[in-house]
Amino acid sequence: MKAAVCREFKQPLRIEDLKLAPPEEGEVRVKLKACAICHSDITYMDGGWGGDLPMVFGHEAAGLVIETGAGVREIDVGDHVLVTLIRSCGHCPDCENGEPFICATPFPIDGNSRLTSAAGEKVVQGLRTGAFAEEVVVDQSQLVIIPEHLPMEAASLLSCGVITGLGAVVNTAHVPYGASVVVIGCGGVGLNAVQGAALVNADPIIALDLVDEKLTAALEFGATHTVNPLANDAADQIRSLTRGRGADYVFVAAGSPKAFEQGLDLLAPSGTLVIVGMPPTGQKIAVEAGNIAGSGQKILGSKMGSTRLRIDIPKLVALYEAGNLKLDELITGRYPLEQINQAIDEVRADKALRNVIIFE
Repeated sequence: MKAAVCREFKQPLRIEDLKLAPPEEGEVRVKLKACAICHSDITYMDGGWGGDLPMVFGHEAAGLVIETGAGVREIDVGDHVLVTLIRSCGHCPDCENGEPFICATPFPIDGNSRLTSAAGEKVVQGLRTGAFAEEVVVDQSQLVIIPEHLPMEAASLLSCGVITGLGAVVNTAHVPYGASVVVIGCGGVGLNAVQGAALVNADPIIALDLVDEKLTAALEFGATHTVNPLANDAADQIRSLTRGRGADYVFVAAGSPKAFEQGLDLLAPSGTLVIVGMPPTGQKIAVEAGNIAGSGQKILGSKMGSTRLRIDIPKLVALYEAGNLKLDELITGRYPLEQINQAIDEVRADKALRNVIIFE
Protein backbone atom coordinates (compact mmCIF):
# COMPACT_ATOMS: atom_id res chain seq x y z
CA MET A 1 0.00 0.00 0.00
CA LYS A 2 1.00 3.63 -0.38
CA ALA A 3 1.77 5.87 2.57
CA ALA A 4 3.30 9.29 3.24
CA VAL A 5 6.49 8.64 5.21
CA CYS A 6 8.47 11.10 7.34
CA ARG A 7 12.18 10.28 7.11
CA GLU A 8 13.50 13.62 8.35
CA PHE A 9 11.83 16.16 10.62
CA LYS A 10 10.86 19.47 8.99
CA GLN A 11 11.12 17.94 5.53
CA PRO A 12 8.37 17.00 3.03
CA LEU A 13 6.80 13.56 3.41
CA ARG A 14 7.68 10.91 0.85
CA ILE A 15 5.09 8.71 -0.85
CA GLU A 16 6.32 5.14 -0.52
CA ASP A 17 5.07 1.58 -0.89
CA LEU A 18 4.91 -0.02 2.55
CA LYS A 19 3.94 -3.45 3.80
CA LEU A 20 1.17 -3.70 6.38
CA ALA A 21 1.10 -6.83 8.52
CA PRO A 22 -2.23 -8.59 9.18
CA PRO A 23 -4.08 -7.70 12.39
CA GLU A 24 -3.15 -9.69 15.47
CA GLU A 25 -5.36 -10.44 18.46
CA GLY A 26 -7.73 -7.57 19.21
CA GLU A 27 -6.66 -5.62 16.13
CA VAL A 28 -8.53 -4.50 13.02
CA ARG A 29 -7.44 -3.62 9.51
CA VAL A 30 -9.19 -0.63 7.94
CA LYS A 31 -9.14 0.56 4.34
CA LEU A 32 -9.17 4.32 4.73
CA LYS A 33 -11.42 6.63 2.76
CA ALA A 34 -10.46 9.95 4.37
CA CYS A 35 -7.87 11.37 6.75
CA ALA A 36 -7.87 14.99 7.91
CA ILE A 37 -4.67 16.89 8.68
CA CYS A 38 -4.37 18.01 12.29
CA HIS A 39 -1.89 20.49 13.74
CA SER A 40 -0.69 17.70 16.03
CA ASP A 41 0.56 15.86 12.94
CA ILE A 42 2.45 18.97 11.89
CA THR A 43 3.98 19.55 15.34
CA TYR A 44 5.13 15.92 15.32
CA MET A 45 6.58 15.99 11.78
CA ASP A 46 8.37 19.24 12.60
CA GLY A 47 10.16 17.46 15.46
CA GLY A 48 8.21 19.09 18.30
CA TRP A 49 7.72 15.81 20.18
CA GLY A 50 10.78 13.90 19.08
CA GLY A 51 10.34 10.22 18.25
CA ASP A 52 11.99 7.62 16.04
CA LEU A 53 11.94 7.84 12.26
CA PRO A 54 10.84 6.74 9.73
CA MET A 55 7.24 7.35 10.76
CA VAL A 56 3.78 7.67 9.23
CA PHE A 57 1.62 10.35 10.81
CA GLY A 58 -2.14 10.91 10.48
CA HIS A 59 -4.73 10.05 13.12
CA GLU A 60 -8.03 11.70 12.12
CA ALA A 61 -9.52 9.12 9.76
CA ALA A 62 -12.49 7.06 8.62
CA GLY A 63 -12.85 4.00 6.44
CA LEU A 64 -14.09 0.41 5.96
CA VAL A 65 -13.14 -2.63 8.01
CA ILE A 66 -11.53 -5.23 5.73
CA GLU A 67 -10.05 -7.71 8.25
CA THR A 68 -10.31 -8.52 11.96
CA GLY A 69 -7.93 -10.36 14.25
CA ALA A 70 -8.79 -12.98 16.85
CA GLY A 71 -10.83 -11.76 19.80
CA VAL A 72 -12.32 -8.72 18.07
CA ARG A 73 -15.80 -8.04 19.37
CA GLU A 74 -18.66 -5.91 18.01
CA ILE A 75 -16.75 -4.92 14.84
CA ASP A 76 -17.19 -6.83 11.59
CA VAL A 77 -15.75 -6.76 8.08
CA GLY A 78 -17.67 -4.16 6.06
CA ASP A 79 -18.41 -1.83 8.96
CA HIS A 80 -17.92 1.90 8.39
CA VAL A 81 -15.72 3.19 11.22
CA LEU A 82 -13.92 6.17 12.67
CA VAL A 83 -10.22 5.61 13.37
CA THR A 84 -8.90 7.56 16.36
CA LEU A 85 -5.75 7.75 18.45
CA ILE A 86 -7.77 7.12 21.64
CA ARG A 87 -6.85 3.62 22.73
CA SER A 88 -8.01 2.00 25.97
CA CYS A 89 -7.51 -1.31 27.73
CA GLY A 90 -10.78 -1.14 29.68
CA HIS A 91 -9.36 -2.36 33.00
CA CYS A 92 -6.67 0.07 34.23
CA PRO A 93 -7.55 2.67 36.93
CA ASP A 94 -8.11 5.42 34.32
CA CYS A 95 -10.44 3.26 32.22
CA GLU A 96 -12.34 2.04 35.27
CA ASN A 97 -12.73 5.65 36.45
CA GLY A 98 -14.44 6.56 33.17
CA GLU A 99 -11.38 8.24 31.63
CA PRO A 100 -10.35 5.89 28.79
CA PHE A 101 -8.88 8.83 26.87
CA ILE A 102 -5.86 8.88 29.21
CA CYS A 103 -5.29 5.12 29.34
CA ALA A 104 -1.52 4.53 29.39
CA THR A 105 -1.52 0.73 29.21
CA PRO A 106 1.16 -0.57 26.80
CA PHE A 107 -0.13 -2.56 23.82
CA PRO A 108 1.82 -5.13 21.76
CA ILE A 109 1.66 -2.86 18.72
CA ASP A 110 3.67 -0.19 20.58
CA GLY A 111 6.89 -2.11 20.26
CA ASN A 112 6.07 -3.90 17.06
CA SER A 113 4.71 -1.56 14.39
CA ARG A 114 2.65 -3.30 11.75
CA LEU A 115 4.37 -1.18 9.09
CA THR A 116 7.59 -2.06 7.25
CA SER A 117 9.33 -0.52 4.27
CA ALA A 118 10.08 -2.37 1.04
CA ALA A 119 13.58 -2.95 2.46
CA GLY A 120 12.19 -4.51 5.63
CA GLU A 121 12.85 -1.65 8.10
CA LYS A 122 10.24 -0.91 10.74
CA VAL A 123 8.17 2.23 10.17
CA VAL A 124 6.54 3.78 13.26
CA GLN A 125 2.77 4.30 13.34
CA GLY A 126 2.68 7.91 14.49
CA LEU A 127 0.14 8.86 17.16
CA ARG A 128 -0.73 5.16 17.50
CA THR A 129 -2.36 5.23 14.09
CA GLY A 130 -0.32 5.98 10.96
CA ALA A 131 -3.28 7.12 8.89
CA PHE A 132 -1.51 9.04 6.13
CA ALA A 133 -1.76 5.72 4.34
CA GLU A 134 -4.23 3.71 2.32
CA GLU A 135 -4.76 1.23 5.18
CA VAL A 136 -4.10 0.94 8.92
CA VAL A 137 -4.02 -1.80 11.53
CA VAL A 138 -5.06 -0.55 14.97
CA ASP A 139 -6.50 -1.85 18.22
CA GLN A 140 -10.25 -2.40 18.22
CA SER A 141 -10.68 0.19 20.99
CA GLN A 142 -9.61 2.91 18.53
CA LEU A 143 -12.63 2.35 16.29
CA VAL A 144 -16.24 3.47 16.43
CA ILE A 145 -18.89 2.21 14.02
CA ILE A 146 -20.65 5.01 12.12
CA PRO A 147 -23.72 5.03 9.85
CA GLU A 148 -23.04 4.01 6.26
CA HIS A 149 -24.68 7.18 4.92
CA LEU A 150 -22.31 9.46 6.85
CA PRO A 151 -19.81 11.03 4.39
CA MET A 152 -16.35 9.72 5.18
CA GLU A 153 -14.59 13.08 4.87
CA ALA A 154 -17.02 14.67 7.32
CA ALA A 155 -16.85 11.66 9.63
CA SER A 156 -13.06 11.80 9.79
CA LEU A 157 -13.24 15.17 11.53
CA LEU A 158 -15.03 13.54 14.45
CA SER A 159 -11.93 11.46 15.17
CA CYS A 160 -9.96 14.35 16.67
CA GLY A 161 -10.71 17.98 15.82
CA VAL A 162 -14.38 17.95 16.75
CA ILE A 163 -14.18 15.82 19.87
CA THR A 164 -11.12 17.71 21.13
CA GLY A 165 -12.65 21.18 20.84
CA LEU A 166 -16.29 20.50 21.54
CA GLY A 167 -15.49 17.91 24.20
CA ALA A 168 -13.31 20.39 26.09
CA VAL A 169 -16.40 22.55 26.58
CA VAL A 170 -18.99 19.86 27.19
CA ASN A 171 -17.05 17.05 28.87
CA THR A 172 -13.96 18.56 30.48
CA ALA A 173 -15.22 21.94 31.68
CA HIS A 174 -18.98 21.22 31.83
CA VAL A 175 -19.69 24.83 30.88
CA PRO A 176 -23.11 25.83 32.27
CA TYR A 177 -25.87 27.74 30.53
CA GLY A 178 -25.14 31.45 30.19
CA ALA A 179 -21.46 31.33 31.18
CA SER A 180 -19.08 33.66 29.36
CA VAL A 181 -16.57 31.87 27.14
CA VAL A 182 -13.40 32.95 25.34
CA VAL A 183 -11.74 30.71 22.76
CA ILE A 184 -8.14 31.51 21.84
CA GLY A 185 -7.12 30.07 18.47
CA CYS A 186 -9.79 29.49 15.83
CA GLY A 187 -8.42 26.66 13.77
CA GLY A 188 -10.27 23.37 13.52
CA VAL A 189 -10.14 22.61 17.25
CA GLY A 190 -10.94 26.16 18.31
CA LEU A 191 -13.95 26.41 16.02
CA ASN A 192 -15.29 23.24 17.58
CA ALA A 193 -14.84 24.74 21.03
CA VAL A 194 -16.93 27.63 19.71
CA GLN A 195 -19.53 25.12 18.47
CA GLY A 196 -19.56 23.45 21.88
CA ALA A 197 -20.06 26.78 23.63
CA ALA A 198 -22.97 27.55 21.33
CA LEU A 199 -24.55 24.15 21.99
CA VAL A 200 -24.60 24.78 25.75
CA ASN A 201 -25.92 28.34 25.24
CA ALA A 202 -22.89 30.15 26.64
CA ASP A 203 -23.07 33.95 26.42
CA PRO A 204 -21.08 35.76 25.28
CA ILE A 205 -18.87 33.51 23.14
CA ILE A 206 -15.77 35.50 22.21
CA ALA A 207 -13.29 34.21 19.63
CA LEU A 208 -9.66 35.42 19.57
CA ASP A 209 -7.30 34.91 16.67
CA LEU A 210 -4.65 36.79 14.73
CA VAL A 211 -6.20 35.85 11.37
CA ASP A 212 -9.32 37.79 10.42
CA GLU A 213 -10.58 35.01 8.11
CA LYS A 214 -10.67 32.62 11.06
CA LEU A 215 -12.58 35.15 13.12
CA THR A 216 -15.15 35.39 10.33
CA ALA A 217 -15.45 31.62 10.39
CA ALA A 218 -15.89 31.71 14.18
CA LEU A 219 -18.99 33.86 13.79
CA GLU A 220 -20.44 31.24 11.46
CA PHE A 221 -19.78 28.54 14.05
CA GLY A 222 -21.53 30.38 16.88
CA ALA A 223 -19.27 33.12 18.25
CA THR A 224 -21.13 36.24 19.37
CA HIS A 225 -18.03 38.47 19.25
CA THR A 226 -14.50 38.36 17.84
CA VAL A 227 -11.25 40.01 18.87
CA ASN A 228 -8.02 40.27 16.91
CA PRO A 229 -5.28 41.11 19.46
CA LEU A 230 -3.29 42.78 16.68
CA ALA A 231 -6.02 45.38 16.30
CA ASN A 232 -7.38 45.69 19.85
CA ASP A 233 -6.23 45.21 23.41
CA ALA A 234 -7.66 41.77 24.09
CA ALA A 235 -8.00 42.17 27.87
CA ASP A 236 -9.87 45.48 27.53
CA GLN A 237 -12.17 43.98 24.90
CA ILE A 238 -12.95 40.95 27.03
CA ARG A 239 -13.68 43.05 30.09
CA SER A 240 -15.99 45.33 28.12
CA LEU A 241 -17.91 42.31 26.84
CA THR A 242 -18.18 40.65 30.26
CA ARG A 243 -19.28 43.59 32.43
CA GLY A 244 -15.76 44.15 33.66
CA ARG A 245 -15.32 40.66 35.12
CA GLY A 246 -13.39 38.73 32.54
CA ALA A 247 -14.42 35.36 31.17
CA ASP A 248 -15.85 32.50 33.20
CA TYR A 249 -14.05 30.05 30.91
CA VAL A 250 -11.10 30.52 28.57
CA PHE A 251 -10.26 27.69 26.16
CA VAL A 252 -6.79 27.84 24.65
CA ALA A 253 -6.83 25.85 21.42
CA ALA A 254 -3.44 27.15 20.27
CA GLY A 255 -0.38 25.14 21.30
CA SER A 256 1.42 28.24 22.51
CA PRO A 257 2.66 29.02 26.05
CA LYS A 258 2.12 32.72 25.30
CA ALA A 259 -1.53 31.97 24.53
CA PHE A 260 -1.89 30.07 27.82
CA GLU A 261 -0.50 33.03 29.73
CA GLN A 262 -2.79 35.39 27.82
CA GLY A 263 -5.74 33.19 28.77
CA LEU A 264 -4.97 33.61 32.47
CA ASP A 265 -5.09 37.39 32.05
CA LEU A 266 -8.57 37.14 30.53
CA LEU A 267 -10.14 35.12 33.36
CA ALA A 268 -12.76 36.35 35.79
CA PRO A 269 -12.33 35.70 39.52
CA SER A 270 -13.18 32.01 40.02
CA GLY A 271 -12.81 31.52 36.25
CA THR A 272 -11.39 28.40 34.60
CA LEU A 273 -8.58 28.18 32.06
CA VAL A 274 -8.81 25.05 29.90
CA ILE A 275 -5.61 24.03 28.09
CA VAL A 276 -6.57 22.26 24.87
CA GLY A 277 -3.68 22.93 22.48
CA MET A 278 -0.52 20.81 22.72
CA PRO A 279 2.80 22.73 22.58
CA PRO A 280 6.14 21.16 21.67
CA THR A 281 7.93 19.24 24.42
CA GLY A 282 9.73 21.34 27.00
CA GLN A 283 7.76 24.56 26.68
CA LYS A 284 6.57 26.09 29.97
CA ILE A 285 4.32 28.90 31.16
CA ALA A 286 4.83 31.49 33.91
CA VAL A 287 2.03 31.60 36.46
CA GLU A 288 1.46 34.13 39.23
CA ALA A 289 0.45 31.50 41.77
CA GLY A 290 -0.87 33.98 44.31
CA ASN A 291 -3.37 35.36 41.80
CA ILE A 292 -4.67 31.86 41.07
CA ALA A 293 -5.16 31.08 44.75
CA GLY A 294 -6.42 34.52 45.70
CA SER A 295 -9.06 34.57 42.97
CA GLY A 296 -10.06 30.92 43.26
CA GLN A 297 -9.23 30.32 39.62
CA LYS A 298 -8.71 26.89 38.08
CA ILE A 299 -6.54 25.42 35.33
CA LEU A 300 -7.72 22.27 33.57
CA GLY A 301 -6.01 20.11 31.00
CA SER A 302 -8.24 18.58 28.35
CA LYS A 303 -6.97 15.58 26.43
CA MET A 304 -9.03 14.67 23.35
CA GLY A 305 -12.02 16.48 24.84
CA SER A 306 -12.34 13.89 27.64
CA THR A 307 -14.10 11.78 25.03
CA ARG A 308 -15.64 8.38 25.66
CA LEU A 309 -15.87 7.23 22.08
CA ARG A 310 -18.85 4.90 22.16
CA ILE A 311 -20.89 7.34 24.24
CA ASP A 312 -19.99 10.65 22.60
CA ILE A 313 -19.62 9.81 18.89
CA PRO A 314 -23.25 8.66 18.40
CA LYS A 315 -24.42 11.90 20.03
CA LEU A 316 -22.28 13.98 17.68
CA VAL A 317 -23.49 12.03 14.65
CA ALA A 318 -27.08 12.71 15.72
CA LEU A 319 -26.33 16.43 16.07
CA TYR A 320 -24.81 16.47 12.57
CA GLU A 321 -27.76 14.63 11.08
CA ALA A 322 -30.13 17.12 12.73
CA GLY A 323 -28.22 20.06 11.26
CA ASN A 324 -26.92 21.20 14.66
CA LEU A 325 -23.23 20.37 14.18
CA LYS A 326 -21.12 21.77 11.37
CA LEU A 327 -18.69 19.27 9.85
CA ASP A 328 -18.67 19.88 6.09
CA GLU A 329 -18.07 23.59 6.71
CA LEU A 330 -14.77 22.76 8.43
CA ILE A 331 -13.28 21.25 5.29
CA THR A 332 -11.23 23.71 3.27
CA GLY A 333 -9.77 21.35 0.66
CA ARG A 334 -9.72 17.72 -0.45
CA TYR A 335 -6.48 16.23 -1.78
CA PRO A 336 -5.19 12.87 -3.02
CA LEU A 337 -2.36 11.31 -1.02
CA GLU A 338 0.15 12.37 -3.68
CA GLN A 339 -0.58 16.04 -2.85
CA ILE A 340 -0.32 15.69 0.92
CA ASN A 341 2.63 18.08 1.27
CA GLN A 342 0.65 20.85 -0.40
CA ALA A 343 -2.29 20.15 1.89
CA ILE A 344 -0.01 20.24 4.95
CA ASP A 345 1.68 23.48 3.90
CA GLU A 346 -1.70 25.21 3.61
CA VAL A 347 -2.66 24.15 7.14
CA ARG A 348 0.74 25.19 8.48
CA ALA A 349 0.35 28.61 6.84
CA ASP A 350 -3.13 29.14 8.33
CA LYS A 351 -4.73 28.99 4.89
CA ALA A 352 -7.05 26.12 5.79
CA LEU A 353 -9.26 25.00 8.66
CA ARG A 354 -9.06 21.30 7.86
CA ASN A 355 -7.64 19.81 4.68
CA VAL A 356 -8.62 16.19 4.09
CA ILE A 357 -6.76 13.47 2.21
CA ILE A 358 -9.19 11.41 0.13
CA PHE A 359 -8.37 7.80 -0.72
CA GLU A 360 -9.96 6.02 -3.68
